[in-house]
Amino acid sequence: MEQVRIKSPGTVANLVCGFDILGLALNDPFDIMEVKLLNEPKVVISNRDDFNLPTDPEKNVAGVVFLAAMEKLNNSEIGFEVIMEKHIKPGSGIGSSAASAAGAAVAANHLLGNIFSKDELVQLAMNGEKLASGVKHADNIAPCILGGLSLIRSIHPLDIISIPAPDLHVTVVHPQIEVRTSDARQILKQQVLLKDAIRQWGNIAGLVTGFMKNDYDLIGRSLEDVIIEPVRSILIPGFDEVKRNCKEAGALGGGISGSGPSIVMLRKEEKTARVEKKVMN
Repeated sequence: MEQVRIKSPGTVANLVCGFDILGLALNDPFDIMEVKLLNEPKVVISNRDDFNLPTDPEKNVAGVVFLAAMEKLNNSEIGFEVIMEKHIKPGSGIGSSAASAAGAAVAANHLLGNIFSKDELVQLAMNGEKLASGVKHADNIAPCILGGLSLIRSIHPLDIISIPAPDLHVTVVHPQIEVRTSDARQILKQQVLLKDAIRQWGNIAGLVTGFMKNDYDLIGRSLEDVIIEPVRSILIPGFDEVKRNCKEAGALGGGISGSGPSIVMLRKEEKTARVEKKVMN
């Protein structure tokens, strides 16, 4: 295989209370990447969209992943050419950088004969997240590559668990503002009260248990963030009102998608999702 076309999905990281450890994949939107194997050690990037992202591979999240794959392979005779067609807006909070990074890892692996394991793909793709946010994290990367719902128990060593979940409908609204992941991380408190940590741990455990037991009520009760959301929500105009109106319309609950500004709500029935969409708009 010398060329591959990848559809790389958007993702919702954190899932309200699971900062950096929970994430799920969305059916839509998704980026499209066309990747070709080259017989010389370079990475060539071009864009088929209007976001004007860097084409220098060392400044592009997909580019650094391709470079990492080349370094891991230790082969001085191969490279990659990629055409990026992004439909996930950068800075939207639904895994734009992760889609590029994960897409690059998966595409490279296909072109190289599937030589990397799933864990190695996640590790490669995290190089892109580090470029984007300054920190390696996998709560967008893992579900983007593996699909479904992922729990990242540990980064060092990497330990990812795919979690079964009941049928859920996800509504995401994107305010027309941009919140950079690196900026959203800088405003977070470096210390939290023990009582808040205990409450957050309980919510994370309850949420995972709710998913595994198909307990929608428990899922709804556990969709609470007492550490990150109170700080980041100030960057999102109308956040509290949108969240309150959606819960009154029947949503199980929700909060900030990733670092924001997108807002995500989960619900059991598609009918409720359609009502929610009107409320969120």
